[in-house]
Amino acid sequence: MAADLDTFNPFDPNTLQCPFPHYEQMRDERPVMFIESLNVYLVTRHDLVIGILRSPERYSSQFGGTGMPMPREEREAISAVFAEGYPRVSTMLTADMPEHTRFRRLVSKAFTPKVVAALEPEIRSITTRLIDSWIDKGHIEFVTEFGVPLPVEVIAKALNVPDSRLADFKRWSDDSIAGIGTQISLDDRIKAERGVNEFQHYFADQLERRKTDPQDDLLTGLVNARIDEDDADVDDKRPLDMPEMLSIVQQLLVAGNETTTKLLTELMRLLAENPEEWSKLRADPGRAPAVVEEGLRLSTPTQGMFRISTEEHELGGVQIPKGARLVIVFASANRDALLYEDSDGFCPDRENLRHHLAFGKGIHFCLGANLSRLESKVAMEELSRRIESFTLPDTNDYNYYPSFILRGLTSLDVDFVAASGA
Repeated sequence: MAADLDTFNPFDPNTLQCPFPHYEQMRDERPVMFIESLNVYLVTRHDLVIGILRSPERYSSQFGGTGMPMPREEREAISAVFAEGYPRVSTMLTADMPEHTRFRRLVSKAFTPKVVAALEPEIRSITTRLIDSWIDKGHIEFVTEFGVPLPVEVIAKALNVPDSRLADFKRWSDDSIAGIGTQISLDDRIKAERGVNEFQHYFADQLERRKTDPQDDLLTGLVNARIDEDDADVDDKRPLDMPEMLSIVQQLLVAGNETTTKLLTELMRLLAENPEEWSKLRADPGRAPAVVEEGLRLSTPTQGMFRISTEEHELGGVQIPKGARLVIVFASANRDALLYEDSDGFCPDRENLRHHLAFGKGIHFCLGANLSRLESKVAMEELSRRIESFTLPDTNDYNYYPSFILRGLTSLDVDFVAASGA
């Protein structure tokens, strides 16, 4: 049944559970749709989304935050909480060129293909240890027993966080995304921002320590980094200040685990619903990269991202005013039937696998894409080696996190049969 796009609300609980029929109708009828109640334009067709990603001069990333605008009283209350921590500054995700380029250049050295590939033994070791902890049980809650700990441990090691602080690390990550694409209460938002302050103070202390006790880690790299104030004067360089370093670490924290958790969990649901693909993967672990790419396309954990129009212009037949707030909906673009045959189907053998936008495109392409792909590939290889078959029992309610930006299952019960000799 067709949806009433005039009353479409991305925060509606039913829509949050499955927004894809709405996106399909938007692509066909209103690929650029203004939602008056939210004062935002949704852009859902693949070619239009690509056009925005390739035009950063027209579509600014300085949107400030990934939540919806708040009333003045709430902004004042949140500002008081912000004052208890370090200033929230723009570095990569919410910065434009040339500032974005300068910050990204510094951090990208830690995520080159060579550096990421060197992490594979450690990733595989964590993966097998986690599987060992439950392989004899025949049942797991996948999110808490595998989907969360794998990427959390990997990014925690990159940031040199001790095992004793892993629970705090995950909590700070959850606090960082609490307001992204959600409509949480002011009390919950304040609680989350206080958690972010706690994160800031912990890492500020760690960064200060690196100044007198350098280590072979990313934090020391940030302390020693120098950034161009003016690209025309190569001698004019300065160290990153504390708010800039904390902004970068926070983005690495969130990007390094939240989306991978959601991808891994959705992959298990997709493979349970397509058991023939699990059998193919078990027979040929070399299919893992293709399985991961198709999972990225269909799940798209980062469903979309905000942009701000820098000039009045036309987009998809709609006049966009200067200063307008847009959401480019990656999740919709990734199911565009103009690009993908059987766009809602799970088909790892499709030819144009890497055309998806799960990691964005252009100057803001996800820095952690290689790491997420490697973690997911290793996970699929090891899980398929140790599990012969699995099903999703009736205990599952398939509830998704209540955000139209970050989409992922809150839990997933899995019944499995261990492979012989596992």
